[in-house]
Amino acid sequence: MAASTSESDLNTQVPSSNETEQPQIQAIRMPSMEEIRAQEVWNNCAVRSVASGVMGGGLGFMMGMFLGALDNPMMQEQMSGKQQLIYNLKQMGTRSWSSAKTFAVMGVVFSAVECVVEKARAKHDTTNTVVAGCVTGGTMSAKAGPKAACVGCVGFAAFSVAIEKFFDRHT
Repeated sequence: MAASTSESDLNTQVPSSNETEQPQIQAIRMPSMEEIRAQEVWNNCAVRSVASGVMGGGLGFMMGMFLGALDNPMMQEQMSGKQQLIYNLKQMGTRSWSSAKTFAVMGVVFSAVECVVEKARAKHDTTNTVVAGCVTGGTMSAKAGPKAACVGCVGFAAFSVAIEKFFDRHT
């Protein structure tokens, strides 16, 4: 009886050869010509900038529609339902167009600067994000004067780094 117990303990402690097999190492798959061409197209700074501008414009449009819908007319009690609807639709259209333009410009400037800096430095790191954020923030707030441009530069650069660290793209 003692021999059978020690034998079963031995079986549970020592794994069989089937359990200790290592996973097979798979060969590296080379990309196809279509994949290489698509990568080359996407690495073009102009393509990246246009794509970012379109996506930024779409995001700005949606945000403008949402925020425009939240605006209430000042004279809400004096307006009929139809007048309120027309007022809200106009507000949504105005706000969405304005936000779409702002976010499109922001996307184009940020991605263009980041891409150019990345290609010039031949590195993909947080410094590119800081420079792109600073240029974008400074450009977006330049109409308000040099102080506003400096604050915009620092603020957008800090925001860009925070987003970069949150998504942890550069490790």
